[in-house]
Amino acid sequence: MQDRASNLEEEAILAGDLPRHIAIIMDGNGRWAQQRGLDRTLGHRQGVKALKPIVKEAARIGIEVLTVYAFSTENWRRPSHEVEVLMGLLVEFLASETAELKDEGVRIRTIGDIARLPLPAQQSLLWAQTETAAQTRMILNLALNYGARDEILRAVNRWRTENQDEALSEEQLSSYLDTAGLPDPDLLIRSSGEFRISNFLLWQLAYAEIYISNILWPDFDAVELRRAIRAYQARHRRFGGLG
Repeated sequence: MQDRASNLEEEAILAGDLPRHIAIIMDGNGRWAQQRGLDRTLGHRQGVKALKPIVKEAARIGIEVLTVYAFSTENWRRPSHEVEVLMGLLVEFLASETAELKDEGVRIRTIGDIARLPLPAQQSLLWAQTETAAQTRMILNLALNYGARDEILRAVNRWRTENQDEALSEEQLSSYLDTAGLPDPDLLIRSSGEFRISNFLLWQLAYAEIYISNILWPDFDAVELRRAIRAYQARHRRFGGLG
């Protein structure tokens, strides 16, 4: 009965209007660890493990772009040991998963000011992006040292350098953002029950549907991803118009 229900759910999802681009704020790793009396870093390690099945499921369903908030510009304020662990987990994830992601047709990209990351992390990212550059099934967009306000400021400053006297349009600003060339997110998912955007894709999320999950990120799975997509498909998107 469970398999039949799962198959029916998948048929319904695939028959509906799929979001082209899903953005996820992966929240709750620290609380997950604290609830179990564990060090926060173990929550981050479990959170990295939770990402892999979500990427595979999104690619399998047919999502074009999956952007995950992995490390924000504000996360540098955390204890140095925790930051070091997070950077190490990034390197481990890329080393262990890039080959399989490549086989799954996933292309790895980044948004954010990557130049501030430790050199091993930068080198791993460059290698992973080069390895998967030709893949076309889905883009996995890792937001690293990313903050939306920082992104917008960097975009405007680049524009001013190249076009000093010309007025700036929405389309032109979009072309200078880190997400240039990608569709704006249709669906934003935030785990752990928090109702905040947290300086994530402020420009791009202007008309995204928002799904708040009470599940902490390490426990977020393909079932909850499908639930979010079904909720998205049940909504009527008006983009500021009547309806």
